[in-house]
Amino acid sequence: MKNVSLLAAAILFAACQETPKREPIVVNYPTTKKVDTVTNYFGTDVPDPYRWLEDDRSAETEAWVKQQNAATFGYFDKIPFREDLKNRLEKLWNYEKVGSPFKEGDYTYYYKNDGLQNQYVVYRKKGEGKEEVFLDPNTFSEDGTTSLMGLSFTKDGSLAAYLISEGGSDWRKGIVINAESKEIVEDTLVDIKFSGISWKGNEGFFYSSYDKPEGSELSAKTDQHKLYYHKVGTPQSEDKIIFGGTPEEKHRYVGGSVSEDEKYLFISASVSTSGNKLYLMDLTDPNAKLVTILDDTDSDTYVIDNVGSKLYLVTDRDAPNKKVVVVDAANPTPDHWEDFIPETENVLTPGTGGGYFFTEYMVDAISKVMQYDYEGKLVREVKLPGVGSAGGFGGKKEDKEFYFSFTNYNTPGSLYKYNVETGEYELYWKPQIDFNPDDYESKQVFYNSKDGTKVPMIITYKKGLELNGKNPTMLYGYGGFNISLTPSFSIVNAVWMEQGGVYAVPNLRGGGEYGKEWHIAGTKLQKQNVFDDFIAAAEYLIANNYTSKEYLAIRGGSNGGLLVGATMTQRPDLMQVALPAVGVMDMLRYHTFTAGAGWAYDYGTSEDDAEMFNYLKGYSPVHNVKEGTEYPATLVTTGDHDDRVVPAHSFKFAAELQEKQAGTNPTLIRIETNAGHGAGTPVSKTIEQYADIYGFTFFNMGYDELPNQAVLKEFKD
Repeated sequence: MKNVSLLAAAILFAACQETPKREPIVVNYPTTKKVDTVTNYFGTDVPDPYRWLEDDRSAETEAWVKQQNAATFGYFDKIPFREDLKNRLEKLWNYEKVGSPFKEGDYTYYYKNDGLQNQYVVYRKKGEGKEEVFLDPNTFSEDGTTSLMGLSFTKDGSLAAYLISEGGSDWRKGIVINAESKEIVEDTLVDIKFSGISWKGNEGFFYSSYDKPEGSELSAKTDQHKLYYHKVGTPQSEDKIIFGGTPEEKHRYVGGSVSEDEKYLFISASVSTSGNKLYLMDLTDPNAKLVTILDDTDSDTYVIDNVGSKLYLVTDRDAPNKKVVVVDAANPTPDHWEDFIPETENVLTPGTGGGYFFTEYMVDAISKVMQYDYEGKLVREVKLPGVGSAGGFGGKKEDKEFYFSFTNYNTPGSLYKYNVETGEYELYWKPQIDFNPDDYESKQVFYNSKDGTKVPMIITYKKGLELNGKNPTMLYGYGGFNISLTPSFSIVNAVWMEQGGVYAVPNLRGGGEYGKEWHIAGTKLQKQNVFDDFIAAAEYLIANNYTSKEYLAIRGGSNGGLLVGATMTQRPDLMQVALPAVGVMDMLRYHTFTAGAGWAYDYGTSEDDAEMFNYLKGYSPVHNVKEGTEYPATLVTTGDHDDRVVPAHSFKFAAELQEKQAGTNPTLIRIETNAGHGAGTPVSKTIEQYADIYGFTFFNMGYDELPNQAVLKEFKD
């Protein structure tokens, strides 16, 4: 009895000695007015009190954004180590980065960033000559928010056209230059969207766009994409519509690409982000008409190459993991297709270059690469430098060598020069970065989701990690649109792991890691599988003592922002911090903005039928914030120029959280001005964003100083 009393006393004494819980920072949230907007869906009235925030052009919305940012940055100012994080991110970011070289005409071009430049610069060399700047996007605008979003050369390399984005918008401007002199040769093209540039000889090129919408160009619906041909030296107003101009040809996404031999134009037309029709046009025949390859949207199919009239197509038609088929252009329909590289149990992503096919397979989200000749014969397996993600296997037919990249979660990306004939490669470029990959390790695990489905997850951390349940952990996910999350290095993740953080990435259903069936299993009336997979990943990390609720943060962007929003509203007890970025939060109205209706393949829409409406309403983050619930510390992030997932999604979600949050956890929104969905964001803004995000995360896990101050002291010294 005495021993028990002593033990009880010891426990009581230890409890008294614990650091008292920090007083929460009081946030004076701006008042967000409510309106009486109600929409009836299949007999159900759904209030939408913050509908007014959808008007991105109103003075009221602009004032609300300023007030919210003032409250948010006022909170950030009280985080003692925010500046330390910014300095560390800046220091680690400051190393030279180089992209794979590519040959155009007499020059070899490559992208390079000297470390902290806001945008990558395009350089070139002639033979072994002197390096020169070809395009420097850092000169496009004073604040670095105008970015280069596409560059295309004529086959002889004499002309180039490039696309720019202003403020992160998906709307582009097109500029044509003489590649030798770098002089602009005609007026700037405007209002290009969701498009590349594909040249036809030196005369002109194909591009795609929508008519400029009435109302806000950042949020108004755009749903009829058109393919145009622009003849160099003529006004854009004279550009010819090639496809998409009639009601019969109406599609949300239309693209055109010219074959390498410039014999064919291939046109893809889609009503959503999955599935496309496919056509060809013989460019050598001035009277050529469109020839149909595929007249339905039941598959994702594209032409990867041709040899004369022999076409090579990549398709998931009757092959969920994709295959390559061959067919003659004279009779290109599926009933004439013959397997060239058959489907396997692993998902295929092929490329061509140097007269060979290169097939990258995903084996549990890890790269495996094979080389085939044009008879379909296996030449060799390319033995990669390690376990991770390889990319860039491809080039022009005449190339005898090209460059591929390799990376994983703890290895910064390096470039290798590959000889197509021998299969040998050598290290071409390796980053000189203040980070030692040997100090870290990645481990792939498999866990069971709610319905028993086995899901892979890669967990990366510093060697010697103690499984004590107290490691700050970032669980990142996406789970949608057939997109695969494969291992890649990130500076921001490196800073997280330096601080003792665990970085975990599960390959959720809805993604493409296991092909079309894996994708479909996370769509429409099966979307809950994605959230269940993510919740099960969090439960695995907690059950195996990587972390605990108090040290777990969940993060995702775009469709991943929806993932975070749905997960935190369904299981607010599971995590300490939630970080939804540029998320799709209003599932009843997402399809009414910009090109949102094209996401219906994954989501369905509230207008489909009562079942779909009720299912969407059941998980829509904006509609599932409940009064009196204690939600995790939440930092919603978005950009005021995001015309992909309009910021109103994030605005409405933040307003709901601020009104209904029961506990003392902060619910803040950080709205980046003059920024879009993410692509092209200046390095300076990105560093500031992550200093704020990580500062918020550590602070709300209870840290008054960073977990690993030694790293900070080391770089200060």
